[in-house]
Amino acid sequence: MEAKNNTALVVGANGVIGTKLIKYLEKLGTWDIVGLSRRGGMNTDKVRYIAVDLLDPEDCTKNLTSLTDVTHIFYAAYQDRASWSELVQPNLDMLMNVLSTVESVAKSLQHVSLMQGYKVYGAHLGSFKTPAKETDAGHMPPEFNISQQQYLEQQQSGKTWTWSAIRPSVVGGTATGNPMNLVMVIGVFATISKQLGIPLRFPGKAGAYGTLLELTDSTLLAKAMVWAATNSQCANQAFNINNGDLFRWNEMWPKIAAYFKMETAPPLPLPLQTMMADKETLWETIRKDYALEYSFKEVSSWAFGDFVFSWDYDFFADGTKARRMGFHEFVDTEQMFYELFDEMRHKKIIP
Repeated sequence: MEAKNNTALVVGANGVIGTKLIKYLEKLGTWDIVGLSRRGGMNTDKVRYIAVDLLDPEDCTKNLTSLTDVTHIFYAAYQDRASWSELVQPNLDMLMNVLSTVESVAKSLQHVSLMQGYKVYGAHLGSFKTPAKETDAGHMPPEFNISQQQYLEQQQSGKTWTWSAIRPSVVGGTATGNPMNLVMVIGVFATISKQLGIPLRFPGKAGAYGTLLELTDSTLLAKAMVWAATNSQCANQAFNINNGDLFRWNEMWPKIAAYFKMETAPPLPLPLQTMMADKETLWETIRKDYALEYSFKEVSSWAFGDFVFSWDYDFFADGTKARRMGFHEFVDTEQMFYELFDEMRHKKIIP
Protein backbone atom coordinates (compact mmCIF):
# COMPACT_ATOMS: atom_id res chain seq x y z
CA MET A 1 0.00 0.00 0.00
CA GLU A 2 1.16 3.50 -0.78
CA ALA A 3 2.76 5.26 2.18
CA LYS A 4 0.65 7.83 3.96
CA ASN A 5 1.92 11.33 3.46
CA ASN A 6 -1.14 13.52 3.98
CA THR A 7 -3.11 14.32 7.10
CA ALA A 8 -6.71 15.44 6.68
CA LEU A 9 -8.44 17.56 9.29
CA VAL A 10 -12.18 17.09 8.76
CA VAL A 11 -14.07 19.90 10.48
CA GLY A 12 -17.70 18.95 11.07
CA ALA A 13 -16.86 15.26 11.22
CA ASN A 14 -20.30 14.01 12.28
CA GLY A 15 -22.37 15.84 9.66
CA VAL A 16 -23.80 14.50 6.41
CA ILE A 17 -20.74 15.70 4.50
CA GLY A 18 -18.04 15.02 7.08
CA THR A 19 -19.03 11.42 7.81
CA LYS A 20 -18.99 10.48 4.14
CA LEU A 21 -15.71 12.30 3.53
CA ILE A 22 -14.05 10.38 6.36
CA LYS A 23 -15.31 7.08 4.94
CA TYR A 24 -13.93 7.97 1.53
CA LEU A 25 -10.53 9.01 2.92
CA GLU A 26 -10.40 5.76 4.89
CA LYS A 27 -11.10 3.80 1.71
CA LEU A 28 -8.28 5.56 -0.12
CA GLY A 29 -5.89 4.30 2.56
CA THR A 30 -3.28 7.02 2.04
CA TRP A 31 -4.49 9.55 4.59
CA ASP A 32 -4.14 10.06 8.30
CA ILE A 33 -7.48 11.49 9.46
CA VAL A 34 -8.47 13.74 12.34
CA GLY A 35 -12.16 14.56 12.84
CA LEU A 36 -13.40 17.63 14.70
CA SER A 37 -16.90 18.08 16.12
CA ARG A 38 -18.65 19.14 19.28
CA ARG A 39 -19.56 15.54 20.07
CA GLY A 40 -16.24 13.94 19.20
CA GLY A 41 -16.38 10.30 18.17
CA MET A 42 -15.03 6.80 18.66
CA ASN A 43 -11.40 6.58 17.59
CA THR A 44 -10.42 3.84 15.15
CA ASP A 45 -7.11 2.66 13.78
CA LYS A 46 -7.62 5.13 10.92
CA VAL A 47 -9.42 8.10 12.47
CA ARG A 48 -8.76 10.17 15.60
CA TYR A 49 -11.63 12.33 16.83
CA ILE A 50 -11.36 15.51 18.86
CA ALA A 51 -14.31 17.06 20.68
CA VAL A 52 -13.98 20.83 20.49
CA ASP A 53 -16.17 23.92 20.70
CA LEU A 54 -15.19 25.75 17.54
CA LEU A 55 -16.83 28.95 18.80
CA ASP A 56 -14.45 29.04 21.77
CA PRO A 57 -10.96 30.30 20.82
CA GLU A 58 -9.47 28.98 24.07
CA ASP A 59 -10.92 25.51 23.50
CA CYS A 60 -9.53 25.57 19.94
CA THR A 61 -6.09 26.54 21.21
CA LYS A 62 -6.22 23.83 23.86
CA ASN A 63 -7.30 21.04 21.50
CA LEU A 64 -5.84 21.97 18.12
CA THR A 65 -2.27 23.15 18.76
CA SER A 66 -1.07 19.52 18.67
CA LEU A 67 -2.15 19.16 15.02
CA THR A 68 1.26 19.95 13.58
CA ASP A 69 1.03 17.28 10.86
CA VAL A 70 -2.13 18.56 9.16
CA THR A 71 -1.67 19.04 5.41
CA HIS A 72 -5.30 19.49 4.31
CA ILE A 73 -8.22 21.11 6.10
CA PHE A 74 -11.68 20.06 4.90
CA TYR A 75 -14.07 22.55 6.45
CA ALA A 76 -17.72 21.42 6.57
CA ALA A 77 -18.88 22.67 9.97
CA TYR A 78 -22.12 24.59 10.33
CA GLN A 79 -24.01 26.33 13.12
CA ASP A 80 -27.69 26.94 12.51
CA ARG A 81 -29.37 30.20 13.49
CA ALA A 82 -32.83 31.74 13.13
CA SER A 83 -32.05 34.28 10.40
CA TRP A 84 -29.65 34.79 7.50
CA SER A 85 -27.89 37.67 9.27
CA GLU A 86 -27.44 35.70 12.50
CA LEU A 87 -25.73 32.88 10.57
CA VAL A 88 -22.77 35.02 9.56
CA GLN A 89 -20.83 35.64 12.75
CA PRO A 90 -20.82 32.18 14.37
CA ASN A 91 -20.00 30.44 11.10
CA LEU A 92 -17.25 32.93 10.31
CA ASP A 93 -15.86 32.70 13.85
CA MET A 94 -15.62 28.91 13.71
CA LEU A 95 -13.63 29.00 10.47
CA MET A 96 -11.36 31.74 11.80
CA ASN A 97 -10.71 29.87 15.07
CA VAL A 98 -9.82 26.65 13.26
CA LEU A 99 -7.66 28.15 10.56
CA SER A 100 -5.77 30.64 12.72
CA THR A 101 -4.93 27.93 15.26
CA VAL A 102 -4.00 25.16 12.84
CA GLU A 103 -2.14 27.40 10.41
CA SER A 104 0.13 28.61 13.22
CA VAL A 105 1.33 25.06 14.02
CA ALA A 106 0.90 23.04 10.79
CA LYS A 107 3.92 24.15 8.82
CA SER A 108 3.20 21.70 5.99
CA LEU A 109 -0.36 22.93 5.39
CA GLN A 110 -1.12 22.61 1.67
CA HIS A 111 -4.83 23.26 1.18
CA VAL A 112 -8.04 24.45 2.81
CA SER A 113 -11.31 23.16 1.33
CA LEU A 114 -14.34 25.31 2.18
CA MET A 115 -17.83 23.83 1.93
CA GLN A 116 -20.34 26.29 0.53
CA GLY A 117 -23.59 25.95 -1.43
CA TYR A 118 -25.94 27.73 -3.78
CA LYS A 119 -26.61 30.45 -1.19
CA VAL A 120 -23.61 32.10 -2.84
CA TYR A 121 -25.91 32.64 -5.83
CA GLY A 122 -28.85 33.84 -3.72
CA ALA A 123 -30.73 30.56 -4.16
CA HIS A 124 -32.15 30.85 -0.63
CA LEU A 125 -33.70 34.25 -1.36
CA GLY A 126 -35.90 33.30 -4.30
CA SER A 127 -35.74 32.81 -8.04
CA PHE A 128 -32.12 33.09 -9.17
CA LYS A 129 -30.26 32.77 -12.47
CA THR A 130 -30.03 29.16 -13.60
CA PRO A 131 -27.89 27.40 -14.37
CA ALA A 132 -25.76 29.25 -11.81
CA LYS A 133 -22.08 29.55 -12.71
CA GLU A 134 -19.03 30.10 -10.55
CA THR A 135 -18.44 33.39 -12.39
CA ASP A 136 -21.90 34.82 -11.59
CA ALA A 137 -22.07 38.22 -9.91
CA GLY A 138 -22.39 38.41 -6.16
CA HIS A 139 -25.46 39.58 -4.25
CA MET A 140 -26.28 41.80 -1.29
CA PRO A 141 -24.99 40.48 2.05
CA PRO A 142 -25.39 39.12 4.68
CA GLU A 143 -24.41 35.62 3.53
CA PHE A 144 -22.02 33.53 5.60
CA ASN A 145 -20.62 31.46 2.70
CA ILE A 146 -19.43 34.65 1.03
CA SER A 147 -17.99 36.07 4.25
CA GLN A 148 -16.09 32.84 4.83
CA GLN A 149 -14.62 32.86 1.33
CA GLN A 150 -13.57 36.49 1.65
CA TYR A 151 -11.79 35.68 4.91
CA LEU A 152 -10.12 32.65 3.35
CA GLU A 153 -8.87 34.69 0.38
CA GLN A 154 -7.45 37.36 2.69
CA GLN A 155 -5.82 34.80 4.97
CA GLN A 156 -4.23 32.93 2.04
CA SER A 157 -2.65 35.99 0.46
CA GLY A 158 1.10 35.51 0.27
CA LYS A 159 0.94 31.97 1.70
CA THR A 160 2.08 28.70 0.14
CA TRP A 161 -1.19 26.87 0.90
CA THR A 162 -4.18 27.19 -1.42
CA TRP A 163 -7.95 27.00 -1.03
CA SER A 164 -10.97 25.70 -2.90
CA ALA A 165 -14.66 26.51 -2.43
CA ILE A 166 -16.96 23.55 -3.06
CA ARG A 167 -20.57 24.37 -3.95
CA PRO A 168 -22.98 21.41 -3.86
CA SER A 169 -26.72 21.47 -4.23
CA VAL A 170 -28.76 19.86 -1.44
CA VAL A 171 -26.58 16.98 -0.22
CA GLY A 172 -27.90 13.43 -0.04
CA GLY A 173 -26.66 11.46 2.96
CA THR A 174 -27.84 9.55 6.03
CA ALA A 175 -26.11 11.16 9.02
CA THR A 176 -28.47 11.66 11.97
CA GLY A 177 -28.75 14.69 14.23
CA ASN A 178 -28.28 17.05 11.29
CA PRO A 179 -30.40 20.15 10.62
CA MET A 180 -30.10 19.82 6.83
CA ASN A 181 -30.90 16.31 5.66
CA LEU A 182 -33.54 16.10 2.92
CA VAL A 183 -33.35 12.33 2.45
CA MET A 184 -33.98 11.90 6.19
CA VAL A 185 -37.00 14.23 5.95
CA ILE A 186 -38.51 12.17 3.14
CA GLY A 187 -37.73 8.80 4.73
CA VAL A 188 -39.20 9.71 8.12
CA PHE A 189 -42.18 11.53 6.55
CA ALA A 190 -42.96 8.42 4.47
CA THR A 191 -42.59 6.15 7.50
CA ILE A 192 -45.01 8.23 9.58
CA SER A 193 -47.48 8.59 6.70
CA LYS A 194 -47.46 4.84 6.16
CA GLN A 195 -47.99 4.18 9.87
CA LEU A 196 -51.03 6.48 9.74
CA GLY A 197 -52.40 4.64 6.71
CA ILE A 198 -52.41 7.72 4.48
CA PRO A 199 -50.88 8.19 1.02
CA LEU A 200 -47.54 9.87 0.49
CA ARG A 201 -48.41 13.42 -0.51
CA PHE A 202 -45.85 15.96 -1.66
CA PRO A 203 -45.93 18.49 1.21
CA GLY A 204 -44.45 21.52 -0.54
CA LYS A 205 -45.80 24.53 -2.37
CA ALA A 206 -47.91 23.72 -5.40
CA GLY A 207 -45.44 25.44 -7.70
CA ALA A 208 -42.52 23.45 -6.30
CA TYR A 209 -43.88 20.15 -7.62
CA GLY A 210 -42.95 20.92 -11.23
CA THR A 211 -39.75 22.94 -11.02
CA LEU A 212 -36.36 21.64 -12.12
CA LEU A 213 -33.78 20.87 -9.46
CA GLU A 214 -30.76 18.73 -8.74
CA LEU A 215 -29.07 17.11 -5.75
CA THR A 216 -25.52 16.18 -4.79
CA ASP A 217 -24.71 12.70 -3.51
CA SER A 218 -22.49 12.83 -0.42
CA THR A 219 -20.05 10.23 -1.76
CA LEU A 220 -19.68 12.10 -5.04
CA LEU A 221 -19.14 15.28 -3.01
CA ALA A 222 -16.41 13.63 -0.95
CA LYS A 223 -14.61 12.58 -4.12
CA ALA A 224 -14.86 16.13 -5.48
CA MET A 225 -13.50 17.65 -2.29
CA VAL A 226 -10.42 15.44 -2.36
CA TRP A 227 -9.97 15.96 -6.11
CA ALA A 228 -9.99 19.75 -5.78
CA ALA A 229 -7.75 19.65 -2.71
CA THR A 230 -5.05 17.53 -4.34
CA ASN A 231 -4.86 18.96 -7.87
CA SER A 232 -2.80 22.10 -8.33
CA GLN A 233 -4.91 23.36 -11.25
CA CYS A 234 -7.83 23.74 -8.81
CA ALA A 235 -6.00 26.17 -6.55
CA ASN A 236 -7.91 29.21 -5.27
CA GLN A 237 -11.11 28.51 -7.21
CA ALA A 238 -14.76 27.63 -6.64
CA PHE A 239 -16.51 24.59 -8.10
CA ASN A 240 -20.18 23.68 -8.44
CA ILE A 241 -20.56 19.99 -7.64
CA ASN A 242 -23.78 18.17 -8.53
CA ASN A 243 -24.95 14.73 -9.60
CA GLY A 244 -25.11 15.76 -13.25
CA ASP A 245 -28.83 15.20 -13.86
CA LEU A 246 -32.01 17.18 -13.24
CA PHE A 247 -35.41 16.06 -11.99
CA ARG A 248 -38.86 17.30 -11.05
CA TRP A 249 -40.69 16.19 -7.93
CA ASN A 250 -43.80 15.41 -9.99
CA GLU A 251 -41.82 12.55 -11.56
CA MET A 252 -39.61 11.60 -8.61
CA TRP A 253 -42.24 11.64 -5.85
CA PRO A 254 -44.35 8.74 -7.22
CA LYS A 255 -41.16 6.68 -7.59
CA ILE A 256 -40.24 7.38 -3.97
CA ALA A 257 -43.75 6.35 -2.92
CA ALA A 258 -43.36 3.12 -4.89
CA TYR A 259 -40.10 2.39 -3.06
CA PHE A 260 -41.99 2.57 0.23
CA LYS A 261 -44.88 0.55 -1.27
CA MET A 262 -47.24 3.46 -0.77
CA GLU A 263 -49.96 5.13 -2.78
CA THR A 264 -49.73 8.78 -3.76
CA ALA A 265 -52.33 11.52 -3.76
CA PRO A 266 -52.34 15.08 -5.08
CA PRO A 267 -49.84 17.43 -3.40
CA LEU A 268 -51.05 19.25 -0.30
CA PRO A 269 -49.01 22.13 1.14
CA LEU A 270 -48.02 21.01 4.63
CA PRO A 271 -45.94 23.05 7.10
CA LEU A 272 -43.83 20.16 8.34
CA GLN A 273 -42.50 21.97 11.41
CA THR A 274 -46.09 22.45 12.57
CA MET A 275 -47.65 19.17 11.45
CA MET A 276 -44.83 16.96 12.74
CA ALA A 277 -44.52 18.72 16.12
CA ASP A 278 -46.86 16.21 17.80
CA LYS A 279 -45.51 13.06 16.14
CA GLU A 280 -42.81 12.10 18.67
CA THR A 281 -45.10 9.69 20.54
CA LEU A 282 -46.07 8.03 17.27
CA TRP A 283 -42.40 7.77 16.29
CA GLU A 284 -41.58 6.09 19.59
CA THR A 285 -44.25 3.50 18.82
CA ILE A 286 -42.72 2.89 15.38
CA ARG A 287 -39.27 2.80 16.93
CA LYS A 288 -40.32 0.15 19.44
CA ASP A 289 -42.20 -1.96 16.88
CA TYR A 290 -39.27 -2.06 14.45
CA ALA A 291 -36.34 -1.83 16.91
CA LEU A 292 -35.11 1.42 15.39
CA GLU A 293 -31.99 3.12 16.74
CA TYR A 294 -32.73 6.84 16.73
CA SER A 295 -34.99 9.24 18.58
CA PHE A 296 -37.42 11.61 16.89
CA LYS A 297 -35.10 14.55 17.57
CA GLU A 298 -32.17 12.76 15.95
CA VAL A 299 -34.08 12.12 12.71
CA SER A 300 -35.91 15.47 12.45
CA SER A 301 -34.94 18.10 9.88
CA TRP A 302 -38.42 19.50 9.35
CA ALA A 303 -37.40 23.14 8.98
CA PHE A 304 -35.05 22.16 6.17
CA GLY A 305 -37.81 20.12 4.54
CA ASP A 306 -40.12 23.14 4.58
CA PHE A 307 -37.33 25.21 3.05
CA VAL A 308 -36.53 22.82 0.18
CA PHE A 309 -40.17 22.05 -0.62
CA SER A 310 -40.94 25.76 -0.85
CA TRP A 311 -38.77 26.25 -3.94
CA ASP A 312 -41.32 27.11 -6.60
CA TYR A 313 -38.45 28.15 -8.87
CA ASP A 314 -35.74 26.20 -10.71
CA PHE A 315 -32.78 25.26 -8.53
CA PHE A 316 -29.65 24.09 -10.34
CA ALA A 317 -26.14 25.12 -11.29
CA ASP A 318 -23.67 24.46 -14.08
CA GLY A 319 -21.36 21.68 -12.91
CA THR A 320 -19.27 21.47 -16.08
CA LYS A 321 -16.29 23.49 -14.83
CA ALA A 322 -15.14 20.69 -12.52
CA ARG A 323 -15.80 18.07 -15.17
CA ARG A 324 -13.89 20.00 -17.83
CA MET A 325 -10.95 20.12 -15.42
CA GLY A 326 -10.92 16.39 -14.78
CA PHE A 327 -13.61 15.48 -12.24
CA HIS A 328 -15.76 13.05 -14.19
CA GLU A 329 -18.05 11.54 -11.56
CA PHE A 330 -21.81 11.37 -12.14
CA VAL A 331 -24.66 9.96 -10.05
CA ASP A 332 -28.19 8.97 -11.08
CA THR A 333 -30.35 10.85 -8.56
CA GLU A 334 -33.22 8.35 -8.61
CA GLN A 335 -30.82 5.53 -7.76
CA MET A 336 -29.22 7.73 -5.11
CA PHE A 337 -32.55 8.01 -3.31
CA TYR A 338 -33.06 4.24 -3.34
CA GLU A 339 -29.53 3.53 -2.11
CA LEU A 340 -29.78 6.09 0.69
CA PHE A 341 -33.17 4.75 1.80
CA ASP A 342 -31.61 1.26 1.80
CA GLU A 343 -28.75 2.64 3.91
CA MET A 344 -31.23 4.21 6.33
CA ARG A 345 -32.92 0.83 6.72
CA HIS A 346 -29.58 -0.88 7.25
CA LYS A 347 -28.72 1.65 9.96
CA LYS A 348 -32.16 1.09 11.54
CA ILE A 349 -33.12 4.74 11.06
CA ILE A 350 -36.37 3.73 9.33
CA PRO A 351 -38.16 0.36 9.11
